[in-house]
Amino acid sequence: MKSFLSLIRFPNLLIMLLTQVLVRAYLVFPERSLGQLFSFRFILLLLATLCVAAAGYIINDYYDLKIDRINKPDRIVVGKGLTRRKAMAIHLYLSVVGVALGIVLGWRVGLVMFGTAMLLWGYSAQFKKLPFVGNFTIALLAATMVLVVPLAAGQSSKAVWAYGVFAFLTTLIREIIKDIEDEQGDASFRCRTLPIVFGLLKTKWVLYVLLVIFLSFTGVVVLERLYDTLFAVYLFVAVVLPTLVLWWQLYYADRKRDFARLSWLCKAIMLTGICSMFVL
Repeated sequence: MKSFLSLIRFPNLLIMLLTQVLVRAYLVFPERSLGQLFSFRFILLLLATLCVAAAGYIINDYYDLKIDRINKPDRIVVGKGLTRRKAMAIHLYLSVVGVALGIVLGWRVGLVMFGTAMLLWGYSAQFKKLPFVGNFTIALLAATMVLVVPLAAGQSSKAVWAYGVFAFLTTLIREIIKDIEDEQGDASFRCRTLPIVFGLLKTKWVLYVLLVIFLSFTGVVVLERLYDTLFAVYLFVAVVLPTLVLWWQLYYADRKRDFARLSWLCKAIMLTGICSMFVL
């Protein structure tokens, strides 16, 4: 069970589910009570998201077995704690269940779940080996997991789109940092990620540009919410300042462990940004 939870990245799934709960509670239906929020349809959406995302992590490890033996030898599950055939079977089962639950919620949600499952397969099999394509795919899917909540509810707002953009940008930045961290193993199997194609210095410049865009976006949100002093101060302290620290550490980073630390810092910024919904 411990190996399986590691395989499906259980902490990441919890963050994903927490995000969807907060989006529904604070952005889509802020007027409803807690009991009203967890309707049967919303529970189905959470289960669909959980199944498709878990399946994506499994298929990623299925294709990355040889690369992970170099990059993350202590975290290998497929081929060690779980046979490749069983991993593929579990992936297919979870994908089918996730898409089927999406279809129950409506053809639009079903299409999103099907598209997500296909993109996760394509990412694992090919996209992640291409410069920027894999990073963009995962970032797009992160935003989709936010936006599918109002889609299923039939109600959207400007704030939901803002958090979708936040999820996209932070995920894109983190995925590129992870590519730098995993450069050694990726290069051994002819992957064409940004750090392999452009080199470390140019990839850092790509990250600097993305950080400028992210800070500009966050700054616009802060300025628009200046009348909400607590929310503006929270964003500055919990998102802007850590992002500036990330920028500073990125400038000096040159080792695998440095970029592993930056990846964790980026995930922390994601979490604090998500938690800003409590303040909002």
